[in-house]
Amino acid sequence: MDDFPSTDAGLLATETPGDNAPALSVSELSFALKRAVEDAFGHVRVRGEISGWKRAASGHCYLTLKDENACIDGVLWRTQASALRFRPEDGIEVIATGRLTTYPGRSRYQIVIERLELAGQGALMALLDKRRRALEAEGLFAAERKKRLPFLPRTIGVVTSPTGAVIRDILHRLADRCPSHVVIWPVPVQGEGAAAQIAAAIHGFNARSERPDLLIVARGGGSIEDLWAFNEEEVVRAVAASAIPIISAVGHETDTSLCDFAADMRAPTPTAAAEIAVPVRAELLTQLGQLGLRASRCAERTRERAAERLEACLRHFPARDSLLAPQHQRLDELAERLPRGLGGRLSHARADLGHAAGALRPSLLAATYRRAGDRLESLWRLAQLAHPNRPLERGYARIEDRDGHTLVSSAAAKSAGRLRLVFSDGRVDATVDGVERPRRASYVAPKPDQPKLL
Repeated sequence: MDDFPSTDAGLLATETPGDNAPALSVSELSFALKRAVEDAFGHVRVRGEISGWKRAASGHCYLTLKDENACIDGVLWRTQASALRFRPEDGIEVIATGRLTTYPGRSRYQIVIERLELAGQGALMALLDKRRRALEAEGLFAAERKKRLPFLPRTIGVVTSPTGAVIRDILHRLADRCPSHVVIWPVPVQGEGAAAQIAAAIHGFNARSERPDLLIVARGGGSIEDLWAFNEEEVVRAVAASAIPIISAVGHETDTSLCDFAADMRAPTPTAAAEIAVPVRAELLTQLGQLGLRASRCAERTRERAAERLEACLRHFPARDSLLAPQHQRLDELAERLPRGLGGRLSHARADLGHAAGALRPSLLAATYRRAGDRLESLWRLAQLAHPNRPLERGYARIEDRDGHTLVSSAAAKSAGRLRLVFSDGRVDATVDGVERPRRASYVAPKPDQPKLL
């Protein structure tokens, strides 16, 4: 018996000539399945609820479509994802159109979605309601966020389509009521990219250096699909964040968009938005005329009442003539006395002048001058006789200390020690007993002021 088992036991795979089931590699089988699936399901439409929606950094989007019994993975490449007219969210029922394929790397099959649509009006309304509740929870629709509209805006910005009846209705209505400066930012109001351009227009008006006083975001009526751009989150957030007050006029009276909730004022129609934006000029002029008339009447009544009060007050005051009668009488008396007083004063002055003129005769003035000269000469002779240097001419001397003080006693001379003898023709220094002594303070009688001896 052999030590090794026979190959017929099935331990080794063998290839039989003419076998119609040759062994395939995993890749061969996977790609065969891929071709089979893609050939059989090259175009399918699948209805299901979105789950696990996510957008990769590359721009591709991945999701799962599910119902109560099964699920299938799906992918939207970047080109198809950018063309979506709504923002997919988990829980929204949609219909995906595309083709089935497999992903060999994980042995999974998936649908490559070429078009993604909401599954009917109900799904669209469900998405709208879900988005409304989410934005409302953030406070974007709160009443305290609403801004007050200007009474008479100078400049009005309009975000709408440049063609169509909407812009014509707005301009016509503004011109009828109160002509204002209107700046139009043309945008598409439906279709792909409309929401982004509407939001960009609102941001653009707010970024201008000279911003409008009021914005009107308007669109004509249509189905909910036509108005969907005004339900997009980027438009709602742009309206809520605007520093300029906004009137939303999207659709007709029965149409409602999320933009209406975020705006500061909702108008049922674009024409109504123009009526809300500005008052009627003729009514303003009428009102101004009435106010001016009322102001004039009030001023006239005020003047009349003030005149009545003044007249009533004046009745309590005495008459002007009676108040000033004593002063008038006193003034008349003084006016009569003044000429007499001036005449008397003039007569006295003339008499005084005549008396003084008689005493001012030339001979009298000369005698007076001579008497004054004799008296002055007599006083001068007396002053010369009393001069202290007069005795020096008769051989006398005056004794002084070296500081020039006159000494009138021997004690003062001894105390001074150093003396000065003053003669009529000069001075001589001397000492007591011929001995120099230090100076000591002593009392010396002050030297009287004497007239200079001529």
